[in-house]
Amino acid sequence: MENLSKNQKLWFGLICDLIGMASYAFPPVDIVWAPLSAYLMIKLYKGNVGKVAGLVSFLEEAIPGLDFFPSFTLTWCYVYLFKRSENN
Repeated sequence: MENLSKNQKLWFGLICDLIGMASYAFPPVDIVWAPLSAYLMIKLYKGNVGKVAGLVSFLEEAIPGLDFFPSFTLTWCYVYLFKRSENN
Protein backbone atom coordinates (compact mmCIF):
# COMPACT_ATOMS: atom_id res chain seq x y z
CA MET A 1 0.00 0.00 0.00
CA GLU A 2 2.98 2.30 0.47
CA ASN A 3 3.44 2.18 -3.31
CA LEU A 4 0.18 4.00 -3.98
CA SER A 5 0.50 7.48 -5.44
CA LYS A 6 -0.24 10.58 -3.41
CA ASN A 7 -3.67 10.96 -5.05
CA GLN A 8 -4.52 7.28 -4.67
CA LYS A 9 -3.73 7.50 -0.95
CA LEU A 10 -5.99 10.53 -0.64
CA TRP A 11 -8.92 8.79 -2.33
CA PHE A 12 -8.36 5.59 -0.37
CA GLY A 13 -8.26 7.62 2.84
CA LEU A 14 -11.46 9.47 2.01
CA ILE A 15 -13.24 6.17 1.42
CA CYS A 16 -11.88 4.77 4.70
CA ASP A 17 -13.04 7.87 6.57
CA LEU A 18 -16.51 7.47 5.07
CA ILE A 19 -16.61 3.84 6.21
CA GLY A 20 -15.63 4.96 9.70
CA MET A 21 -18.35 7.59 9.75
CA ALA A 22 -20.91 5.00 8.64
CA SER A 23 -20.76 3.52 12.11
CA TYR A 24 -22.99 6.36 13.31
CA ALA A 25 -25.78 4.61 11.41
CA PHE A 26 -24.65 1.10 12.34
CA PRO A 27 -22.40 1.12 15.47
CA PRO A 28 -21.40 -2.58 15.36
CA VAL A 29 -19.26 -1.73 12.30
CA ASP A 30 -16.66 -0.35 14.75
CA ILE A 31 -15.98 -3.81 16.18
CA VAL A 32 -14.42 -4.83 12.87
CA TRP A 33 -13.44 -1.41 11.55
CA ALA A 34 -11.34 -0.18 14.51
CA PRO A 35 -8.56 -2.80 14.20
CA LEU A 36 -8.84 -2.91 10.41
CA SER A 37 -8.43 0.86 10.10
CA ALA A 38 -5.35 0.74 12.34
CA TYR A 39 -3.85 -2.03 10.19
CA LEU A 40 -4.58 -0.15 6.95
CA MET A 41 -3.10 3.06 8.33
CA ILE A 42 0.12 1.28 9.32
CA LYS A 43 0.37 -0.27 5.86
CA LEU A 44 -0.45 3.00 4.10
CA TYR A 45 2.17 5.15 5.84
CA LYS A 46 5.58 3.82 6.79
CA GLY A 47 7.57 4.39 9.96
CA ASN A 48 6.48 6.28 13.03
CA VAL A 49 3.86 8.25 11.13
CA GLY A 50 2.01 5.04 10.27
CA LYS A 51 2.33 3.62 13.77
CA VAL A 52 1.06 6.76 15.49
CA ALA A 53 -1.69 7.25 12.91
CA GLY A 54 -2.70 3.60 13.32
CA LEU A 55 -3.04 4.03 17.08
CA VAL A 56 -5.01 7.25 16.65
CA SER A 57 -7.24 5.61 14.06
CA PHE A 58 -7.90 2.63 16.31
CA LEU A 59 -8.77 4.81 19.31
CA GLU A 60 -10.90 7.14 17.21
CA GLU A 61 -12.98 4.22 15.94
CA ALA A 62 -13.08 2.32 19.23
CA ILE A 63 -14.22 5.25 21.39
CA PRO A 64 -17.90 6.06 20.80
CA GLY A 65 -18.60 9.54 19.48
CA LEU A 66 -15.22 10.17 17.85
CA ASP A 67 -16.10 8.68 14.47
CA PHE A 68 -16.38 12.13 12.91
CA PHE A 69 -12.58 12.56 13.12
CA PRO A 70 -11.18 11.97 9.58
CA SER A 71 -7.95 10.29 10.65
CA PHE A 72 -6.95 9.01 7.19
CA THR A 73 -7.45 12.39 5.53
CA LEU A 74 -5.67 14.28 8.31
CA THR A 75 -2.73 11.88 8.15
CA TRP A 76 -2.51 12.43 4.39
CA CYS A 77 -2.52 16.20 4.98
CA TYR A 78 0.23 15.83 7.58
CA VAL A 79 2.43 13.69 5.32
CA TYR A 80 1.94 15.57 2.04
CA LEU A 81 1.22 19.14 3.12
CA PHE A 82 2.58 19.91 6.58
CA LYS A 83 5.54 17.56 6.88
CA ARG A 84 6.78 18.48 3.41
CA SER A 85 6.86 22.19 4.32
CA GLU A 86 8.90 21.42 7.47
CA ASN A 87 11.72 20.03 5.31
CA ASN A 88 11.96 23.17 3.15
